[in-house]
Amino acid sequence: GLGPGPAIAAEFTPDQKKEIEGVVRDYLKSHPEVLIDAIQAADDKLKADAKDKATQMLAAHRQDVFNDPRSPVAGNPKGDVTLVEFFDYRCPYCKQVEPALEKIIGDDHQLRFVFKEFPVLGPESEIAARVALAARKQGKYDAFHRAMMGMTGRIDDAVIFKVAASAGVDVDKARQDMKSPDVEQELKANLDLGRALDLDGTPSFIVGSTIVPGAISADTLKQLIADAREKK
Repeated sequence: GLGPGPAIAAEFTPDQKKEIEGVVRDYLKSHPEVLIDAIQAADDKLKADAKDKATQMLAAHRQDVFNDPRSPVAGNPKGDVTLVEFFDYRCPYCKQVEPALEKIIGDDHQLRFVFKEFPVLGPESEIAARVALAARKQGKYDAFHRAMMGMTGRIDDAVIFKVAASAGVDVDKARQDMKSPDVEQELKANLDLGRALDLDGTPSFIVGSTIVPGAISADTLKQLIADAREKK
């Protein structure tokens, strides 16, 4: 058969180029929806690509996300579904969602819950996260976590240690332990993990193979847990 002929490249003159640009510009002016659709499609593709990448990264880091022995656990340690929360003690949205979370953990006896300290909102957040992990060594993680999540207003070092003391934490011991290598490693691992999964804020939830950014309603959370349970 006959092969394709030589490609013919039409070179436009500068005047023709100008004319074509003018036609395109006029067309887009009178049909802006074409441009809006194109931008929307590009944006959708970017979001879908980012989601695919995050899902792939989640598959690659499943062990670190769900089973890092350094991360505190609540609920049923042998539960059939695990819900993971990346949070910051100074994040108002984390505090907003806390009562719903506590209720879900209390009601769902097959739910395992993993805490990921993710101090992204500044130095005070990091100190609070370090104190929380130090409190864990004294068996006081839950008490400190709840008390910190219940705090409103400005949070500084003095407030953090006051809350720790009120939660029954030995503050002098915590001041030592918060600088320990394992606390250091846990925080670094969480921040690296957050970066790998493209988490850009708190709270961020992970259940099954789904990453959910932001404060979501109790009903949405329950639905996600039910979906993950069904897929098992």
